[in-house]
Amino acid sequence: MGHQLHRRTSVVLQRYGRRAGLVATSLGLVLLAGCSAETQHEWRNLAMPDPATEQAHYIFELWRWSWVAALATGVVVWGLIFWVIWHYRRRHDDEVPVQTRYNLPLEIFYTVAPIVMVIVFFYHTVETQNAVLEDTDQERTIEVVGQQWSWTFNHRLEGDEGPVVYTSGAGGNVPTLVLPVGETIQFNLHSPDVIHDFGVPAFLMKMDVVPGRVNHYEVTPEVEGSFRGKCYELCGTYHSRMLFNVEVVSPEQYESYLQQLEAEGNYAEEPLLGGEYSTEQEGLGEDDDEGGSE
Repeated sequence: MGHQLHRRTSVVLQRYGRRAGLVATSLGLVLLAGCSAETQHEWRNLAMPDPATEQAHYIFELWRWSWVAALATGVVVWGLIFWVIWHYRRRHDDEVPVQTRYNLPLEIFYTVAPIVMVIVFFYHTVETQNAVLEDTDQERTIEVVGQQWSWTFNHRLEGDEGPVVYTSGAGGNVPTLVLPVGETIQFNLHSPDVIHDFGVPAFLMKMDVVPGRVNHYEVTPEVEGSFRGKCYELCGTYHSRMLFNVEVVSPEQYESYLQQLEAEGNYAEEPLLGGEYSTEQEGLGEDDDEGGSE
């Protein structure tokens, strides 16, 4: 009698389990179908924007395959958990399952597998880092200054040396960084006051801007368009104001833009790195003696 009851219970649970799984899958598909095209795109990209530079593809691939590895690990772990729950459940005869104090092969596996995973992740992370931070024969150099509380962009006119044309933002003015598509640009990062962090989400890359140290990295934009950039480091009271726009244009339009800056008088023999604008608080509505860098 008890055996038959156990079998009937198992059959009922299996039926309800299949139905519950079907309902959950259907609900998931309905919810996904009801999402906007933008949301579906975010799901496909695993919450990452489309790579907009040549270097960003390396980061995107590392991100995507890290998710694949994490999900595969989760499936194995969840599978083992549910298998153990089912296989070693208490039987209908009320016998207590065998209680094993340890399983040496399993413990070795649980020790070795995570170490192997960390080594693999570390290897691919270093490979990606080397590819992204590789120094090449860049075609353009832009001296980027992060200041309290905006950005100054110095466009070199003659390689790594020589005069510049520049544009700078302030509290009430968000600056625009113009870049030529298909050309490699090196950003040299400077700060006259505190630590900032320069990054563009679509480039999938950011780097600290540290006083007294010039960090740098390169990008090669692949698509023309408008993007947003910001400071990723909590740098002070008006950190939220440290935004900038990015316009990726054709090389011809970029040259015209540099000529326009020069015609407007935004020309200097040396890059503006000392923070001429670092204490400018225009648009913030604060007293002069309260703002600026220390």
